[in-house]
Amino acid sequence: MPQPANPPSLAPRAWTVQDVTDQFALRQLSWAYCHAIDRRDYGLLRTLYHDDAIDDHGDMFKGTPDEYVAWLPSMMANWAATVHSIGNMLFLVDGDSADGELQTVAYHRTVNKPEREIIAGGRYLDSYRKRDGIWRFYRRALVLDWFEDRALQRGEGPPIDDGVVVGQPDATDAVYARLSMFARARR
Repeated sequence: MPQPANPPSLAPRAWTVQDVTDQFALRQLSWAYCHAIDRRDYGLLRTLYHDDAIDDHGDMFKGTPDEYVAWLPSMMANWAATVHSIGNMLFLVDGDSADGELQTVAYHRTVNKPEREIIAGGRYLDSYRKRDGIWRFYRRALVLDWFEDRALQRGEGPPIDDGVVVGQPDATDAVYARLSMFARARR
């Protein structure tokens, strides 16, 4: 197969408006994924994948977007709270296809007593396709780089959450009560 005249590269180069638009759309897709997982908005999550996509979380799960969304509620029931964060994001775009390496740190607090904290650091290795002008996940694979499992630590003194709204992992979260556009956008 012939190589493109200007293959995608991570090296510095002049950027076009389309380059910036594509890069930002891919970032927004990744951030929306984190929000959907942490707020358990499975309707939104499903919209982020093409119908023929595959999500590969290793031995835990590998399958279609519909299978992933069906599997998640039982998996997420183990966690009282999660925070999925994306750090470094690198994308290579070639027309309507793109690949991305995204560093992630995912915090999980268990439901069961005694409570535990599980923090996983890794990378999403993604392939994306732009169809009808919209970027979505085409292939998503999680690679684990490090993992920590520890007892939940409570500090001494007054609780930090005293008088502060405590986040919820579902549609009852404050983001939906306090931000009307988020409430209207929830699927």
